[in-house]
Order: sequence, then structure tokens, then C-alpha cells
Amino acid sequence: MVSTNDLKTGITIKVDDAIYQVIEFQHVKPGKGSAFVRTKLRNLRTGTIIDKTFNSGIDVEQANIDKSEMQYLYVDGDMHVFMNNETYEQVSIPENQIAEELKFITLGDTVQVKRYGQEILGIELPDKVILEVVRAPGGVRGNTASNATKEVETNTGLKLSVPLFVKTGDKIVVSTATGKYDTRAK
Repeated sequence: MVSTNDLKTGITIKVDDAIYQVIEFQHVKPGKGSAFVRTKLRNLRTGTIIDKTFNSGIDVEQANIDKSEMQYLYVDGDMHVFMNNETYEQVSIPENQIAEELKFITLGDTVQVKRYGQEILGIELPDKVILEVVRAPGGVRGNTASNATKEVETNTGLKLSVPLFVKTGDKIVVSTATGKYDTRAK
């Protein structure tokens, strides 16, 4: 159990048989009445975000999420198979559960697989990944007045805006939090 006074960003809690991760929290102490904690929570099973208010000082159940480093092996229909490199245990995750994350990983990449007990909740990506540009239009001559960009497609199907100098075959660093171009990979 954890007190609502001790909630921090990133903590996982169990409320009404759902598992949530705290995205934001704010302790509020109004002039009249008792203090409370206003939170923004992400449901780790469905991905939905809700706002929830707790009375200050009450206890909520903390959900212990286990993370294990696994390698993305292959696709089997609509299931994606990951393997623990130490125990060789393999787990299959449905595509609809990790659809957004699939835009940032390729076969052979290593990710963190999140579990609650025996239930697989999804995967956690590194902050930045390296992707290869597979389709990039040529830059338009003279279009360099100020921060000109063009849209390219990566080997994972992700489409994003990049500077004009990026061309097909280049490897680029992409932020997984924003989905935006960071730099060219070395």
C-alpha cells in the first residue's frame, strides 16, 4: 500500500481492478475542507488516460510491475514474439496491444517487456531509436530559407518530418516520446 500523499510520477497503482501509472499529480490544499490529490493516470491495459481525485492520506494498492529485457524475434500472424536473452523464455504479444510501439522497433531490437504477475502489459521503448529512411523525396533547390523540412518514411513505416539533407538509406535518430527527428545517426 502507498499513501496518496506519496504518489509520484511513474508509480503504478491498482484502483478498481485496473492498473494505472501516475502521469501527473498535484497536492491541493483548499482554504476550506480537507486536502486532496489530483492525478492524471494512464491505464496500462488499455492505454486510456483518466483524471482521478483522491482524498489526501488514504492508502491505495501499489502494483508491482516487473520489467525484463527481451529481444524482438519475429511476427507470427498478429502476434509479435519476444525472447528473454538470459532464460530463452519467449512471449507473444498481440499487435493491437503494442501498435504504437511497433513504429519504433525492428526485428532484433531489445526492449523492456512489462508484466503484472503473469499478465503482459506491453513494452517500454528506449528514449531514442535508430531507424533507416526507406523513402525520401529529393530536396527542392532553393528551398532553404529557414528550417525547411520534408516528410520521409522509415523501415518501420513511421512517417516524420526531417531536414532537407536527409536522403534514402540514411540512418536517423528518432525520439520515441515525440516521434520526431533528433539527429542523423553516426
